[in-house]
Amino acid sequence: MAPRANWKGYLKLSLVSCAVALYPASSSSSRVSFNTLNRQTGNKVKRIYVDPDTGEEVTSDDQVKGYAVAKNSYVTIDDADLDAIKIESSHTVDIEKFVPRSEIDPRYMDAPYYIAPDDRVAQEAFAVIREAMREGGMVALARVVIARRERIIMIEPWGKGLLGTVLRYGYEVRDAAAYFEDIPDMPIPADMKDLAHVIVERKAGHWDPAEFEDRYETAVVEMLKSKQAGAVVADAPTAPRPSNVVNLMDALRRSIETEKAALAAAEPKPLAGSKKPKATKNAEAVTPPEPKKAKGGSRKRG
Repeated sequence: MAPRANWKGYLKLSLVSCAVALYPASSSSSRVSFNTLNRQTGNKVKRIYVDPDTGEEVTSDDQVKGYAVAKNSYVTIDDADLDAIKIESSHTVDIEKFVPRSEIDPRYMDAPYYIAPDDRVAQEAFAVIREAMREGGMVALARVVIARRERIIMIEPWGKGLLGTVLRYGYEVRDAAAYFEDIPDMPIPADMKDLAHVIVERKAGHWDPAEFEDRYETAVVEMLKSKQAGAVVADAPTAPRPSNVVNLMDALRRSIETEKAALAAAEPKPLAGSKKPKATKNAEAVTPPEPKKAKGGSRKRG
């Protein structure tokens, strides 16, 4: 079955336009979902809306949106009122400017969408816009109305199609200063930085999303299987909580030894009679630097 588009309209670059469709490039749905039950009967309960004055249930046909203008005073809004609002970005993704990709702060990035031509007639113009962007080495910024909100969207070539990433507005991103202002500027000894660099090098690798899974959700699935089979679910052992490091130099040294042991355990063992494989760069033994001794004995108090 073909994927269902979230939005259909036109992609426009100056006087060149083509019909396009936007498809969600990510999913927030979870494998495990829960229903609310009545603990006494085991029956699934339903949520109903009740008028607080009459105490009567309000059916979906009688429900309407309302915007509060004062206490207990609302302006009612129907879907038809919202559908009647038409601005250009309701049906057109009009590219306004091109900027370097590196200028887009990752904090502003929200939901990704695949953008593809919506019919055969649009394919040529779509390819022209895509290749012009690819050869220019820039990303496009445009506006589009999604879920009754005009959003900024960053557009870049993605294989045969385009990838559109919805961007947050400036007022939606919190300033970092309030969270980091109490962190002092601390001088870091060179030997500590050297040890930290060794750990970073040994943990270096490449991004592969297949390496990661939601281990909590996996544990939930296993628990559900056990309960379904009638087994008593035992409390899982409590994971040890890390604490602040008291002796940082000692912790760095022990971290290197731990990483070294883990790396050695992961290496394939050679067959009997075969030559020992050469050590890779990351597997080479690294001698942690010794702490620097103060010259001239103890320091004099000033």
